[in-house]
Amino acid sequence: MKRILITVAFVAVFAAGFILRGGSHIGVGNQVESPTEAEATIWTCSMHPQIQLPKPGKCPICFMDLIPLEHGHEEDLGPRSVQMSPGAAALADIRTTVVRRGQARSEQRLIGRIDFDETMVRTIPAWIGGRIDTLFVDSGGARVAQGDPVASIYSPELYAAQAELLSSLEALDRISGSSDAFMRSSAEATIASARRRLSLWGLNDRQIQAVEKRGQPSDHLRIFAPLKGTVVHKMVDQGQYVTAGQPLFKVADLSRVWLLLEAYESDLPLLAVGQDVAFTVASLPGRKFSGPIIFIDPVLDPRTRTADVRVEVDNADGRLLPGVFADAILRAILDDEGRPSSDSADSPLLIPASAPLITGKRALVYVRDPGHEKPTFTGKEVVLGPRAGNDYIVLDGLQAGELVVTNGNFKIDSALQIQAKPSMMNPGTESANPAQGSSPEFRNQLGGVLAAYLRIQSALAGDRGDQAASAAKDFLSRLEAVDMTLLGHDDHQVWMPLLTRLTANGNALMSNLDLGRQRAALLDLGPALWNALDRFGYDGPDTLRRFHCPMANENKGGDWIQLKTTTANPYFGPSMLLCGSQTDSLTPNPGR
Repeated sequence: MKRILITVAFVAVFAAGFILRGGSHIGVGNQVESPTEAEATIWTCSMHPQIQLPKPGKCPICFMDLIPLEHGHEEDLGPRSVQMSPGAAALADIRTTVVRRGQARSEQRLIGRIDFDETMVRTIPAWIGGRIDTLFVDSGGARVAQGDPVASIYSPELYAAQAELLSSLEALDRISGSSDAFMRSSAEATIASARRRLSLWGLNDRQIQAVEKRGQPSDHLRIFAPLKGTVVHKMVDQGQYVTAGQPLFKVADLSRVWLLLEAYESDLPLLAVGQDVAFTVASLPGRKFSGPIIFIDPVLDPRTRTADVRVEVDNADGRLLPGVFADAILRAILDDEGRPSSDSADSPLLIPASAPLITGKRALVYVRDPGHEKPTFTGKEVVLGPRAGNDYIVLDGLQAGELVVTNGNFKIDSALQIQAKPSMMNPGTESANPAQGSSPEFRNQLGGVLAAYLRIQSALAGDRGDQAASAAKDFLSRLEAVDMTLLGHDDHQVWMPLLTRLTANGNALMSNLDLGRQRAALLDLGPALWNALDRFGYDGPDTLRRFHCPMANENKGGDWIQLKTTTANPYFGPSMLLCGSQTDSLTPNPGR
């Protein structure tokens, strides 16, 4: 028995020793990392550095693209440069394009309406006081030729003036054989005075001669059309008494009309007097019209932030009707300063529209540095001209032949930010303690979004669903142009959910012409925009007002934004336009 116990103890000791030795071997093996693991790239978020994942993707907090976080030593780079391994650059999908010179073509879509050519509109007045005995044109819309009678006025004053003329002529006949020169000159002066008075009362030379030939005065005066055209407004009725100078009719010659367009600030550099404009109207599908720009308003409307552009259009067949909406396209070739030009000799410097990270007029691009073996990118501030299709014109900051990053540039910027280097989101020129409130550029862009919203609100208050959809399209375009990189970390966190709400409701408004669905989308659109303006600031010229209607949304209530103090309810339109009351106001401020 004792021998058996000794044997068992020996085996146990041997097994324990083997296990300990083997365990030691396994532990050492775990401490040796494979080359693949040592070179593994960690992906992080520039806004939330605490997020570190082994694979590329989206940040689980803000849904921005993750960027590679490299370990190891880099070359001695400049303050605006970042270097990546070839593998990291490939994973980040970094692509570059050569800066080139080429022909820049701009194409803009503007909305407008057909209107009268004001130089071809005439008002027909009553030349003398009296009573309208006959109206030869009894309704608006009638067409008249130049010289057609439009009305006949009874006037005792006219009768007295014609009688004076006839008596003066008779007096001159009686003294025609007299040698008294003074009497003859006096009679001739009286005749000239009577003729001039009748002329001032609207009688032409032919009518005055007819009175003299007839020898009998008349108490009726016929009013004639001064031009060929269409009666667009009748302002009197038969039997009505009128005074001298009172308007009777308004006549417009529609053989030439104006197309009135609204151009935003960003559109103005691409417009020039004489530039040709092509457009279509919904009332004549398939027909295309064109005309030159004859006037660009030098003053911007402070409410809509637009300038009026006037286009002269030939309308000999009269098919373009004043008041119809038009969809216009303006095409131009731009010179090296971004201005419309017929001379394409000065080809501008062009970069793809995806290359710049825009922060107002100035922008940041990343350029591939060919002097390094590893992919190295350096940030450069550039001055951009207008956008020309899929390109931007570069006014300053780049040279032809350089390689600019066109895909993955935001990831490069994020990598610089993590390394505490100057980047678009944290320029090196900014102070350590920036002032409160959003940047003026961001507030200006948000103001454009507000202007489009106010047109949506006005259109729905007038039951104009088609105009609301058109304004919603502009709303989304302006919302997409808002540069969120102008915001700091905290503001960015606030903006992202607001952007989601604004985009979703804007799409719902644009894609529906049904007023009910449009108004349902407005329920959340107004409050979301109000929260954004309250947070980031409002630069408008007037006080902004928030209104509430308790009966909207099936008596659950609904809010909206407007500028005027008088209620203009967009949820019920003209049927209950004044339903609602002001609940809040927002004065111009830089935000908080």
